[in-house]
Amino acid sequence: MAYTLLATDGYKFSMAEAAWPLRPETFYYSHRHGGASCVPLDIEAFIRSLLPEIAAADYDYLGQSDYLMCAGFREAMRQRNKLVVRALPKGAWFFDREPVFSVSGPSALVSWLEPLALMLNYRIQLATLALRHPERLAREVAVVTCDEQAGIVRETLDAVGVKAPPTRVDSEGYFKNVKAQVDELVRITGDPARIFEVGMRAATCMQQHEIALAACKEAGVTRTSNVELARKLGMTAVGTMGHEHVQRYGNDRDAFHAMRDRRPGRSSFLLDTYDTLTSGMPAAFEIMQREPDAGHSVRYDSGDKVTQYLCLVERAKALGISPVHILEDGFDAALTRKFEQLRELVGVPAEKQFYGYGGYIVARTMPGTLTRDRVSAVYKLSQSGGTPTMKFGNEAGRGKQSVPGRPVVFRRTGADGPVSLIGQEGERPPHGYRLLTGSDNDGGPVAEQVALKEEATVELSEATQELVEEIRGRRPASSP
Repeated sequence: MAYTLLATDGYKFSMAEAAWPLRPETFYYSHRHGGASCVPLDIEAFIRSLLPEIAAADYDYLGQSDYLMCAGFREAMRQRNKLVVRALPKGAWFFDREPVFSVSGPSALVSWLEPLALMLNYRIQLATLALRHPERLAREVAVVTCDEQAGIVRETLDAVGVKAPPTRVDSEGYFKNVKAQVDELVRITGDPARIFEVGMRAATCMQQHEIALAACKEAGVTRTSNVELARKLGMTAVGTMGHEHVQRYGNDRDAFHAMRDRRPGRSSFLLDTYDTLTSGMPAAFEIMQREPDAGHSVRYDSGDKVTQYLCLVERAKALGISPVHILEDGFDAALTRKFEQLRELVGVPAEKQFYGYGGYIVARTMPGTLTRDRVSAVYKLSQSGGTPTMKFGNEAGRGKQSVPGRPVVFRRTGADGPVSLIGQEGERPPHGYRLLTGSDNDGGPVAEQVALKEEATVELSEATQELVEEIRGRRPASSP
């Protein structure tokens, strides 16, 4: 299908305005967990099929929606000839945290692709299930949400040579499931205006997301990150800041000031790219102290949100500021009830606390189990200009830590060592390994031998480990 310029998340436009839309950048796609998975299609062809058709009316709508795009952004979106895709070949198997593909090109263009590129996770999971557990396939696809999803099922199974079982489209049932889920959230929060939807990246396709958003609108929720469907359904497009914005600047303070200084209106400061309490919070509060009435918000993502929330509320009170709290990532009805109780306990007004829901609204309500959360599919910035970058986050261990540079996969060919090394473009594969990214075949006998393993050892190459250590060395420990 053809996509428009608006077929992405709202924060892609705000981040482009607050950064460098023409700067060369690299993003990569991977699954954080889920085990061995199969690539069922030509990834480069798939990515290029997502590139939008651009019309003047799209820019007019963005301007009317507080996303007035600059000349640099417009030029970046025209430079699709500079797009470079480095991917595992069709038929290859990959493992947790391995880079399935990377996309390099002008910042605004490669960033724009994220929500549509992430929908690839459904095709990958479906192909993997068909090849590894065919006995479960018929049940998994017996009911789907829409005609577009049904078409994806047929296309994917045909690509891996598996006959598609009967599939029934139940859009009405999916609509009812989403509506019931959102109705419960509205009852808990007491006001649909305190809820917004951020589930484009959790959907299998645009048609499914449209059904979900129509149900949200009927339940009274009128804000979504999907700009195209906001226009189509008469909703409001929202979005300010993601991790990539902070990674570009290398520290929270400069990133937050750039968003505040380069884009008019209120800002939502994402706190956890490096560390929520020692870096993100001080940088956000510095701006809020100067502009206590600006309506800026803080957004929580990874780590222990309860501890973070209580600490931020206490610190804000000591400083005499009253930030808006934006709570996302993994929120469901139970967690919402918990944070509503916390809000009342610490005295945060209802109009100062909002909730964003993605997969809980869009994916948990659909038939089947092949959701993005199941494999934690991600599309992360790994290099901005000539500078490798990564997200750290607040989880124990690797957590949501991403990979820097221009990552590639080295696959083991001998009997010893990790099955996989995450290397760097231009790095020579160590003895006993060969470059799988961009190769002309599916990985050969070794890939066949390891494909059925639920777990495979994936480690960083020497060059990648050096980049990680370098970035750790310049990681901000705290902000003024």
